[in-house]
Parts: sequence; structure tokens; C-alpha cells
Amino acid sequence: MPISPNFTSILEQEYEINFLQCYPNGLLKYTDLCNIFQITAGIHADLGGISFSDMQEHHQAWVMSKMRLEIISLPKWKEKVTVKTWIKSLENSRSTRCLELYRGDEKLAGCETYWAVLNTQIRRPENLALPHEHFIKYPAHSATEKSVQRINLDVPFEKVLDYKVQLSDLDIVNHANNVKYLEWCLNAMDIKFVLKQHIKGFEMNFLKELNLNDEVIISNNENTYVISKEDKICFALEINE
Repeated sequence: MPISPNFTSILEQEYEINFLQCYPNGLLKYTDLCNIFQITAGIHADLGGISFSDMQEHHQAWVMSKMRLEIISLPKWKEKVTVKTWIKSLENSRSTRCLELYRGDEKLAGCETYWAVLNTQIRRPENLALPHEHFIKYPAHSATEKSVQRINLDVPFEKVLDYKVQLSDLDIVNHANNVKYLEWCLNAMDIKFVLKQHIKGFEMNFLKELNLNDEVIISNNENTYVISKEDKICFALEINE
């Protein structure tokens, strides 16, 4: 698709929180917060001519490598929110994108995401084939207090449960969507811990893609969770309280 006449380097997108996106306490689910961010990033890419459809002409797609989420508070059912997003950096096969969630002028959450360009035929990273010079980059404009980090995995982990990747976990790139990894870990936690808003943020590292019928093990060490397949860690999650 050509670059939209409505394209701007900083996008603001409005949403109304619906009941399907909420926990029983009426607050937005952590996974749906991530989904809203992911959808907004996709809309911005569409407007700027670097969408999934555009990239598929070159057998490419964006895949998330790291995500840091810092939460001040969660919006409620029926509340209207705005997501702001911009590209912090984009060079060769890598890009850092920032996102912020607002209710009016009140900032509710900040997010920094780190993406890679994947060749969907050979399943390897490669340089972005599309022009992106029309996107202004904002290297000094951050959405979070800290940038995305590598999680320390040099600790012992204890098995929590087994899981098999289902059809409902897959996205258009034909692998388990990044938000699903978080969902599986949250489902393994104590319900009260999740619903009482003890969670103030997440650090997530996406290390290896998972596909339909893959059998994985979810393990943890205090506030760090990992998802592994055949003794190789595919995903790591660190919870900040």
C-alpha cells in the first residue's frame, strides 16, 4: 500500500474498553493492554507503508523480540483511552517502537518494544526491504523509565505446568502470538495476585517462535517465568511489583 495521506510520524489512536477486554474486576486485562499496543503499532505501520501486507511482497514480517511495560494504573470497562506511538529507532533489521496509554491527559502506561524483520520463508532475520525515511525517528523520546532489558536466566526454575500450542494461539505469521506467551504465564499465577493489581510492569524476552502443537513447559523462579521447549527457553517474563 502507498503511504497514507493521513500518515504522521507520531500516531494517536482512540479506543473504548469493552467487556471482553476486562477481568472480573472490571479492569483492562494485561494481555489486552498488550494487544491494544500491538494493534496500534500495526495501524501505524499500515499508514506508513510498512505493514504486514507490504512486507509480505518481500516475504518479510515484523516479529517482536523484547517488550517492556510499565503500568501506573489500568483503565476500566467503558472508559475511553488514547494510545500514542512513535518509532525510536529503525536500522537494518531492527526497530525500537514506543507506546503510551492515556485517559485524557493522564498517562496510564508506557511501553518500549524491540522488533526484528523476519523472512517468513527461511524464518531468519534480514534487513527491511521497504523505505522508511518518511518516518521521523525520536531517539531521545522514551515511553518508559528504563529501556528493554535482557532477563537473567542464570537461575534455577521449577516446573509449573505443561502446555500444548493451540490453533487459537496462532496469528497471521503462523506462530504463537507474543501476547499468548504472557497469557499462559498469567494463567499459571495466583488469581488474587493478578486481580489485585500487584503487577506494575513486565519485562518480556521472545527468544524462539512456537508453532501449532508444540509442547512446552512453563516454569518459574519467584517473579521470573520461562517457557521452554525441549529444554530450550523460548520466552522469559519478569514481573515488576
